[in-house]
Amino acid sequence: MSTTTESVTESVTIAAAAGRSASVVLSATGIVKSYRRGIWPVRRGIHVLRGVDIALEAGEVAGLVGENGSGKSTLMKILVGALPADAGTITRSGKLGYCPQIPLVYPRLTCSEHFGLFAYAYGLPAHTAQESTKAIFESLGFGRFADTRADQLSGGTLAKLNLGLALLADPQILLLDEPYAGFDFDTYQRFWELVAARRAQGRTVLIISHFVVDEDRFDRIIDLRDGKAVPR
Repeated sequence: MSTTTESVTESVTIAAAAGRSASVVLSATGIVKSYRRGIWPVRRGIHVLRGVDIALEAGEVAGLVGENGSGKSTLMKILVGALPADAGTITRSGKLGYCPQIPLVYPRLTCSEHFGLFAYAYGLPAHTAQESTKAIFESLGFGRFADTRADQLSGGTLAKLNLGLALLADPQILLLDEPYAGFDFDTYQRFWELVAARRAQGRTVLIISHFVVDEDRFDRIIDLRDGKAVPR
């Protein structure tokens, strides 16, 4: 790793939440991210995030919107630590659950095997993992696919598995990138019931969407515009 890369990585800090308002569970300040495009020596920088500030509170359901290419998925990956920022500070408390836009699954594993694998990675006790898996199958309505391999699932059922894995450890903060793509109407309604239940439990949910149909379901909406987070 080069010295430049090391200094960039070190510019992003994950700090304890001590000293901040008890209601704020995730805070990002001055998040900057750019990419280099083209062939050397003719390369140009594309600035995606230009100092994004965002704070999420306990028991809040927030929507993150913006045009294609505005940096929504980039910001979410930075918030969960899947992508380094060029600069900025992230402070968070509690467990994170992340549902990426493109499901990251193992084609030859069944749905149940995925839950077992992720439960082991989370360090969940066996009885907790079994109860959580059963509840997720029931709430999203895909229990009949428990023994079906991921490469044999329809797009909608794969989306359910993707969301279910994010929910498995019952995280305090749930970050969802286009989670309901491919859902039928019944599952879409189940999804919002699940989100409402998490809000009632004091959990926090941030949802990325290209468009917001049910604006009244959100406590607030954040618009990524020109590399900045703008209240809507």
